[in-house]
Amino acid sequence: MWKHRGQKRPPFAVEPKAGQESVWDYPRPPIIVSCNRAVKVMHKGIVVASSVETYRVLETASPPTFYIPENHIDWSHLVTSREHTFCEWKGEASYWALSDDPDGKPVAWQYKHPFPEFEMLRGHTAFYPGRVACYVDGERVRSQHGGFYGGWITNEITGPFKGDPGTGYW
Repeated sequence: MWKHRGQKRPPFAVEPKAGQESVWDYPRPPIIVSCNRAVKVMHKGIVVASSVETYRVLETASPPTFYIPENHIDWSHLVTSREHTFCEWKGEASYWALSDDPDGKPVAWQYKHPFPEFEMLRGHTAFYPGRVACYVDGERVRSQHGGFYGGWITNEITGPFKGDPGTGYW
């Protein structure tokens, strides 16, 4: 579906069934695709974000990351974090933590000034599904392994995924 430069799935990739996507068919560098599925982020039973106007970032070996428009987020539950990271494709990321979390562990990030190729992400925020409850069309999302990764694993995505045990050489 998303083959890039003639790439083929490696022999260890799980063969997708009808209606599924393999992360090994996603390109590198990543691409952004518009998504109109119901996406919801919750914390302690409270809706933090909800949208049917998101973007999915698709990159080889990683589950999709959903980016929600900032005007579809209830910012009263989030506080700015001091953490910043750098992505070779998107630029510098800024982070947010839950306002009721004394440890201040980031739950969301945003590229305030993305590189031109990822300008569509400006004004959109992604959430870690392992730190808040994330849903796509009512399905609870499973988190990608590894504390750094923010991919959203649903039943329609096949791997293996970057971050799984034994994938450090990818």
